[in-house]
Amino acid sequence: MFFRNIGAAKQVRVVLVKPGQGWGAQPTVLAETTLNVGDAAWKKYEATLTASENCTNASLQILVLTQGDLDVDMVSLMPQDTYKGHGLRKDLAEALAGLEPKFMRFPGGCVVHGGGDGFWDTYRWKTTVGPKEQRRGLKNTWGYHQSMGLGYYEYFQFCEDLGMEPLPILPCGVNCQGTNGGWSMRTQAQDFVPMSEMDEWVNEALDLIEWANGDVNTKWGKVRAEAGHPKPFNLKYLGLGNEEKITKEFEERFKYIYERVRAKYPDIVIVGTAGPGSHKGNPDFENGWRIAEETGVDILDEHYYEPRNYFLDNQANYDEYPRNRKTKVYLGEYAAKDKKLADALYEGLYLLGVERNGDVVVMTSYAPLFCKKNHESWNPDLIYFDNEKVVYTCSYYVQQMFGTTAGDYYYGDVAKFNGGDKYQGASAVLNTEKGELYIKLINAAEEVKTATIDLSKFKGIPAQAPMTTLTNASLDAENNFDAQPVTPQTKDIKIGKKMTLSVEPRSANVIRLKLK
Repeated sequence: MFFRNIGAAKQVRVVLVKPGQGWGAQPTVLAETTLNVGDAAWKKYEATLTASENCTNASLQILVLTQGDLDVDMVSLMPQDTYKGHGLRKDLAEALAGLEPKFMRFPGGCVVHGGGDGFWDTYRWKTTVGPKEQRRGLKNTWGYHQSMGLGYYEYFQFCEDLGMEPLPILPCGVNCQGTNGGWSMRTQAQDFVPMSEMDEWVNEALDLIEWANGDVNTKWGKVRAEAGHPKPFNLKYLGLGNEEKITKEFEERFKYIYERVRAKYPDIVIVGTAGPGSHKGNPDFENGWRIAEETGVDILDEHYYEPRNYFLDNQANYDEYPRNRKTKVYLGEYAAKDKKLADALYEGLYLLGVERNGDVVVMTSYAPLFCKKNHESWNPDLIYFDNEKVVYTCSYYVQQMFGTTAGDYYYGDVAKFNGGDKYQGASAVLNTEKGELYIKLINAAEEVKTATIDLSKFKGIPAQAPMTTLTNASLDAENNFDAQPVTPQTKDIKIGKKMTLSVEPRSANVIRLKLK
């Protein structure tokens, strides 16, 4: 914490307290230390507290024992044992690592462009990379405060720790149309900066690339090095905009910033936006794709949250996309609107269609990612947590199934259901680097279905292989803090060149074949 003393020196007692049980009960001190504070200028004070017992609802108290005034700022209480020593809670980081993610999009959604109240609370990366006590705290569009203790530096460091490509998203001079309640307005409530001020936002993007990739002798590369990372982060991707309404003001400003970033850094893969509600026929979607094709944007970010039946009924969505477009698709935010097993299975069926169209859709990411108990701003989220534990949703396990079985060759004729309908789907994907073949089988029906698997085109097929199954007796089952009834189970099955497999009802399955 930081203190600035006023007047006579102060004694400050810092205590971890367990509340008393019942009315009038005295609290229990779990750990304490006393600091002597005398400096009239801001000074950092540190101490290590070791709790005498476990407590799920302890509080941190800072007690000034000497009469007088004292300024307090930037209080931070952190466990000593964090993920790879970089400050992140281990079980949450490990939950994400369990998905084997290939990239991470941040800082996320409408946080990017000041959705809450206007440009004054737009997320500015430059205020999140220096010493933590110098970072500018910020209210965000979801109504809570960000200390920026987790800032761009920590995001990039986390990506490095997990082997993910960072995908930072920057505003491009246009505010979220949700500003000041704009989501409920019939006409959009979008703000935008004057074109005369757009160079500030261009420099925001150019300086970020220099910060991430520049030599330590560059202005922003030096800032990165001073934070503790002299080696470049090797940034490859940059997103411009987050589901803004595609107005003429947006188009003008997006093209302005895009052209200048492209000119200076032609190798950076730029991700644009298809606006909110990225579906055919939506004017924002159509204009977003028009702009992408006019400018040559590498990847276009589509977002949509829909009831589960949308994902069930639109599994062929990307089959119909043109194959000759230069611009590829990034499905950057999507989810069925609940967290039951049925939602996860329908998402899985939809992802089989995405996997089948890997030449069109090059990236996907379920959203939102994390949610703390009693602090929900959105439903559903992928991973829930409280102070003690992590809850893996059914959708988490489906995401894990796809994330851990990525490959570079798709086979549409290896696995198929016999007499199946829209409630069944199958795929086979070969990972040549690992020498592994992954067969996915999803049966969202209420009865057993049979699938035929033909492996005759492959050599070195093992005699048996592990098959992981996610299932439950009810499609309405969900994981929560009271119980987690839906978890994957793995068993070995016999493998033949041609085989017929009974696939359980209400299940998502993956067979992992290690080719000899």
